[in-house]
Formats: sequence, C-alpha cells, structure tokens
Amino acid sequence: MGNDQSSVLDEERKMLESIYQISEGRLDTADHAEVNSKVNAGTAAPNCQPSHTLREIEEERRRRQEEEEAERLAGLLDINDSQHADYLARRDGGGEGGENSGTRRRLDSQGSQGSLRQSQQQQQPEKGSIGSYVQMAKTGYQELVNAIIRPPRANYREEHLGPPAFNFLGKRFTRTDFTLQTKRGLNLQCSHWEPVERTADRIPVVIYMHGNASARVEVLPQLTCLLALGVAVFAFDFAGSGKSDGDHVTLGYYEREDLLCVVAHLRATDVVSTIALWGRSMGAVTALMHGDRDPSIAGMVLDSPFADLTRLCEEMVDKARDHGINVPGFVSSVAIRMIRGSVRRQADFDIKDVSPLAHAEHCFIPALFVAAENDDFIPKAHSLSLHDVYAGDSNMIVVDGDHNSSRPRFMFDSVSIFLQACLQIPPDWQLRIHPSMNISAPPWRYPGPERGRMVSLSSGRQNSSMQSVTSPTRPAKIDLAEEAAAAIAAGLDYEDGEKDSNINVEDLGMTSERQREIQGSLFRMLGHESNDNAECASSNHHNTAALNGGIPNLDDLSDEEDVIVNMSAP
Repeated sequence: MGNDQSSVLDEERKMLESIYQISEGRLDTADHAEVNSKVNAGTAAPNCQPSHTLREIEEERRRRQEEEEAERLAGLLDINDSQHADYLARRDGGGEGGENSGTRRRLDSQGSQGSLRQSQQQQQPEKGSIGSYVQMAKTGYQELVNAIIRPPRANYREEHLGPPAFNFLGKRFTRTDFTLQTKRGLNLQCSHWEPVERTADRIPVVIYMHGNASARVEVLPQLTCLLALGVAVFAFDFAGSGKSDGDHVTLGYYEREDLLCVVAHLRATDVVSTIALWGRSMGAVTALMHGDRDPSIAGMVLDSPFADLTRLCEEMVDKARDHGINVPGFVSSVAIRMIRGSVRRQADFDIKDVSPLAHAEHCFIPALFVAAENDDFIPKAHSLSLHDVYAGDSNMIVVDGDHNSSRPRFMFDSVSIFLQACLQIPPDWQLRIHPSMNISAPPWRYPGPERGRMVSLSSGRQNSSMQSVTSPTRPAKIDLAEEAAAAIAAGLDYEDGEKDSNINVEDLGMTSERQREIQGSLFRMLGHESNDNAECASSNHHNTAALNGGIPNLDDLSDEEDVIVNMSAP
C-alpha cells in the first residue's frame, strides 16, 4: 500500500514539474517570481507554496541584500586605485635612504599601517568632529585589509642568509641562490642548502615556508636541526614577500601555487628523492591547502596554522569586546563581508576560499601539528580543529609560549623523529648534535673540530660572512658568550660570526608589535582610537558621547559617514 502511494506521489511531482517547467524538481530552484505566479494563479492566497520553500527564498534574498550592502560599504571605505598608486609612489620614492640604528625594525613599509595613516592625515579634520571619526574608521578599515593582503615586507640582505659554503660538524655544505618563475609570471627568490659529500645521488629535501610578513631567512633557526638529519633544505620568499615579485599576499590561496612551482622544480632535478614540508603560520596553511592535491609529499610539519580565515577574522572582531568596546552582534558579520569585498577587489581572491579545514579532511599525508599554549593570535583551538578532522595519520604537540615565541628543544627532537620516519633517512646519514649545542643557532657556528675555519668557496675570504642570528621566536637575543663557553666546555669547535652582518629574525613575522598594530587597526575601524596600551575605556566614552549627542544631524551625513555611524552604533 505504501509503495503504491509513493508511486502516486512521484507521478504527481513529475506532472507538476512538466506543467510548470521546473527542471530540478523543487519549486525554489527555478525562477521564483515566474513559478510563484503559476502556482498561485487564480487564488487569493499568495502563500500557497510550502513554508520551507518560502523560508529558503526569503533567506537567500536577505543574504544577497546583505552581501550587496557590504560590497557598497566596502567600496566607500576602500582607498581607490589612484589613492593607492599615490601611496605606493610615496612609499617607493619617499623612503629614507641608508640604514638607521639597530633599534629600527628591518621592515619595508609596503602596506604598513604607519605609512597609510601618515598619507591620510595630510588634511586632518578637526579633532572630535564626525569627519575625524570617519577618517579614523576608514584608515583603520584599510589597515585591516592591508594586514591580510599587504603586510610589511621583510627586508634583508643576501649575506643574512649566511655563507654560501660552510662546515657543520666536520661536513661541508653549500647554499645555492636562484630564481623560479611561477605560472603567474612572478619571480620567487629561492635558496637550496645541500651537503657536498653524499652517499646517494638523490637525497630527501625539506621545503620550509615562512609566515606572514616574513621571508626565507626565517629558516635559519631550523637549519641545524634539518641538516643534521642528512637532508637538503629549500626555502623561498612567497610572492609578495621578501625579495620576490608581487604586490599582495593571500595567506595561502595563491601561495600554494608558489609551492607547486617549487615542488615541480625539485622533482625535475636529479638530486632530490622524497619531499617534506615544514610551514609556520601562513606557511603551514599553504602546506595544508596543497597537501590534498599532492599525496606524494612524504610528511608535513604544521606550526600554528589557522583552520579557516573567515573564522580567524570573526575572532579578531570579537576580541574588541574583551577590550571594553561595545560591538553590536551584527557588526562582526557586516565587517567580514566588507573585508571580503575589499580583498576580492584588490587581491582577486575570496577569503572564504582560504579554509585549510576544508582541505584537511581530504589530506592523507602524515602530519605533525604544533600549537602554542598561549597563542592568542591563532589560538591552539585552530590546530585542534584541523587535527580532529585530518584524514591521514597525524600527531599534535602543544608547546609553551605564544604565536611568535621560541619553540623548545623537545619540539625539534619530535620533528627530527617524525621526518626521519617519513623520509626514511638512514641512521648513518645523521650528524650527532651535542646536548650543549643551541639547536636554533645557524649550523656554521659549529664547523667541527676536524676542519676548523673554512675558506668561502665563492669569495676566497675567511669566514667573514658568517653571522650570528636569533630564532624568529626566541623572546630574547642569544647570549653569545654563554653559548660559546658551553660549546668550548663540551669540546666543540665554535665560531660566533661577525656582528655587522647580523639580522634580528625576531623582527620578522607576526611579532607582538605587529599583532598590536592589527588590533589598533581593528579598534580604529570600530571608531575607537587605540594607543599601545589600548586605552579603550576613555575612547569608548568619548565616541559614545559623540554618537549620542555630539554629531551633526544624521540626515546631513554623507554615505561614508552614515556607514561608519551605523556600523558602530550600539
């Protein structure tokens, strides 16, 4: 009986589809207005459609309206092409020549908040006026967009990468620098570290990928750990970062194409066997977004990736509440839609497509996740989410510190064990690292007692280009005297390098200072001036008074002013 009734219903459905020309079998998938008029023809009731269908139609209509309004608001707050061209001209032509003292951050001003604020303050409205309030919010908004697509570009010199040839624990190594061109026509600056003596023609290689606002020099603290395993190391500047071409970064979206170019190059050589990936922050996101399409990758070390860019942006907006700013519930979704529109127009990608979580469930490459216990920029919950849905074999370790703090030695030990298994490295290839050695120090600090000082193969000069660097995540500079004393006491040959060629790698990447800048941009977008200590209470009081009684008649406001007031009003 039930089967007969089901057949009758199916026949009725097919007949309705034929009469009203509904190809997909559901009323809400065709032209709604036309279908509604046909279904309701000759009736006095406009609601003859099923309630769930009407609900879906109404939700879709509202969603489209919200997206169109967000696009309009974002267009009002965006700097236009001519303004950005002027800004770039000032940036490239008006910068100070020469290098200042070591206290100056070694960062280019591309996309920097300070430069943008300075350019927009040339005609500063009167303080306390609605014009100053709007300009502050507009500047903060564009700074926030720049934090995604135009972060500060890391500035370094070639000698900061260390000597092109050096000894490490009695073995010789070389570094080769060259350029690769991507399918987008952008040149990537690359470096390849290899052992000179090897027992096999092809050896494994680990590709290291840097984080946002950083560069390939970020690999230096990882070199000792990796070269001691007997593998080669490859590092490069993503497009839009370091010395590579490009005006934007995309937090993994186009960076995965850069990685594809690098992997294709390495596989075309005769010196590489298996390939592993090690990424930090944006680099880890890139590895995840590439891994599901390249199962031949042997393993991945994923340090502090975010699970989903939209989720991360929403969390950043929500953090404003933790600082005493009254953020209405709808502001978060509106702000994300606006940022999404600006990013799409300026950098040609959708932040909703930057979702490692969507790739993790299809990735079967062995993975080691690393997260910091006190990371409040990309909380460890992101790594936990990724680890929970990851399709392949995976493990996760949680370390002390925050997003940009030093990683403990046990993490490097865990990475060594993981890579040895994934890359199938013979034990006799590995070099013994003495417990007294600083695992984050560059390998040329420990040339080995058998060879002592080495003459550079490229220049013929004695070790003059050797340098002392610090880990990008260490909270304080390495005490060179203490390190040298420990090495000598252990019977190790030790060289401290030349101070003039040092680069403080701690100034690269998502530093605490950089995080405060982004937080300040967010506060300004919401109409709250923020000092280094985020004096939100006084700012909140000032802006609340302005919104409630200190501004002109809302009917007289421009579209731009109306946007800001409506976004920030409780």
